[in-house]
Amino acid sequence: MPVIIPQEIPAFKALQNENIFVMSSTRALRQDIRPIEIAIFNLMPTKIQTESQLIRLLANSPLQVKITLLTTQTYESKHTPKTHLERFYKKFDALKNMYFDGMIITGAPIETMEFEEVAYWDEMKEVLEFAQTHVNSTIYICWGAMAGLYHHYGIQKYPLDKKVFGVFANSKTNTSDILFNGCDDKIYMPHSRHTKVDEEKILQCQDLCVLCEDTEAGAGIIKSRDNKKIFIIGHLEYDRDTLKQEYERDIAKGLKIDVPKNYFDSNHQASVNWRAGASLIFSNWLNYYVYQVTPYELNFSQTLNI
Repeated sequence: MPVIIPQEIPAFKALQNENIFVMSSTRALRQDIRPIEIAIFNLMPTKIQTESQLIRLLANSPLQVKITLLTTQTYESKHTPKTHLERFYKKFDALKNMYFDGMIITGAPIETMEFEEVAYWDEMKEVLEFAQTHVNSTIYICWGAMAGLYHHYGIQKYPLDKKVFGVFANSKTNTSDILFNGCDDKIYMPHSRHTKVDEEKILQCQDLCVLCEDTEAGAGIIKSRDNKKIFIIGHLEYDRDTLKQEYERDIAKGLKIDVPKNYFDSNHQASVNWRAGASLIFSNWLNYYVYQVTPYELNFSQTLNI
């Protein structure tokens, strides 16, 4: 089944060219199906690229999925055309009384800042609380994951001496979790970050469990035991060339940056080994953590419980 997005959004044509099944909002209205409602709070400066990456992962499912894109109202993005944001994105005030089956909160390149120093932190806290009461299950990515762990559990992030940069093979610490149904023994995951979360505090928190980890990169995926919160510390959504683009960008700026680990082959070409696992993880999240537990009617007044 398709992902439902506006036909005019750049991701529509790009994903169609990849033989990914997308459906226009107009066509979807003619089908008597209640789609899974997913909100994406896109905090990345490269919003158009990020929305395509996430929609691609959500499209790999037998479920019909309707996407609502959300951007900040207290901070204006400087890297995405204003016309694109006005046409395809909503502000939080427009949907704060709505309910969603699932939500994704992306990362943002602000990880070295204290959370309270972030221009839109107050709004971020509102969205995090909204996800608790108006969403069945939420995926938090990279900085979004760190922000969620800090807000919900008081778990701090700390600066690293050296950037974690590359693709890392995560070992499952919980092989029976349904998020990994169909996955291989190793979960490969791109990382690009200057900070880490306090993993000792995570292990001490009875409400959280680590699902996979790497000896160098640390925890890869953490979840709450009620399945409402999935924290992905890396970037399963990344395209083949995303790490390459980040590396070349930093080199062009004259920054000291190592070559991303476990990424380039002998011919200096980017090698992808995380895409299949990423597709399975997002499909399993949609099926088991969202679809199987969501009510048919979302316009109810009580807090969702799984």
